[in-house]
Amino acid sequence: KCIHGRLFVKAFNYYLFKNLHIMSTILSPDHYPNKVAVKQYLLSLQDSICKSLETLEPEKKFIEDSWVRAEGGGGRSRVLVDGKVIEKGGVNFSHVYGAQMPPSATANRPALAGRCFEAMGGSLVIHPNNPFVPTSHMNVRFFLAEKEGEEPVWWFGGGYDLTPCYADKDDCVHWHKTAKATCDHYDVDYYPRFKKWCDDYFYLKHRDEARGIGGLFFDDFNKRGFEHSFNFLKSIGDSYLTAYMPIILKRQGIPFSEREREFQLYRRGRYVEFNLVFDRGTLFGLQTGGRTESILMSLPPLVRWIYNYQPLAGSNEALLTEDFLPIQNW
Repeated sequence: KCIHGRLFVKAFNYYLFKNLHIMSTILSPDHYPNKVAVKQYLLSLQDSICKSLETLEPEKKFIEDSWVRAEGGGGRSRVLVDGKVIEKGGVNFSHVYGAQMPPSATANRPALAGRCFEAMGGSLVIHPNNPFVPTSHMNVRFFLAEKEGEEPVWWFGGGYDLTPCYADKDDCVHWHKTAKATCDHYDVDYYPRFKKWCDDYFYLKHRDEARGIGGLFFDDFNKRGFEHSFNFLKSIGDSYLTAYMPIILKRQGIPFSEREREFQLYRRGRYVEFNLVFDRGTLFGLQTGGRTESILMSLPPLVRWIYNYQPLAGSNEALLTEDFLPIQNW
């Protein structure tokens, strides 16, 4: 048996040597994605963003809820409310898995029906107190679909977008320059592609207007292999604070009146409409049995709808829809 064993090992080693190109493909990191590394990054990103945002709120901290999904997986949700700068902010991590792909994930990928899945991601929404500080949203996510006897299918997605009430051109330029610089490090074609995708995605069709001034949105991202795709995702996540924190620091002290506050609450209605009617992440979370409180943490604490509201011509309120919400190159 020992002789036969040694002969087998020699034969197998010879096979590996002669077929090294095949084995490198099978065993390469780009073939089987490192989901452990993705999860570790997403958790660390949640930690670093919460720590940075807490510097704005010396008397407030994020509260954390850890939750478990009965069908598999769970997450940890962190929320900060009633701060001096942040009226409500949520920074979430989730990792869910199951034996059957949800309808929202197979709607554009019918070939994946019947596969088991894993989905993990980090998402956040910041609703500031001051109407002159824009709301921001960021999401980075990873999806893996597997079936016995077939190759795994995986992809990354994510991005970030800015939703002002009283917009400032310099802020919009800074936001988009940060996004562009992050993308250009990988491919100069990424920013125009993902900016357009963001403009198209965050559009309220029933209102015929954009939700905000855009940013980046990408999905089904895997064409250049795992390492390239994962590094790009990390750069998007890491650049969010670079894009957003200077805007908060610049505008958080601007005085505002009840008029500006009422307009802020009115514009938040658009945010709610998009998230409940169009957002695929909200739909996916609800369809997979995720924690409802965590899924809906993106909604603002206060909002109002005004019947047939029309801003005064030439007012600062009118400038938002006239000068900033129309899709443009910043």
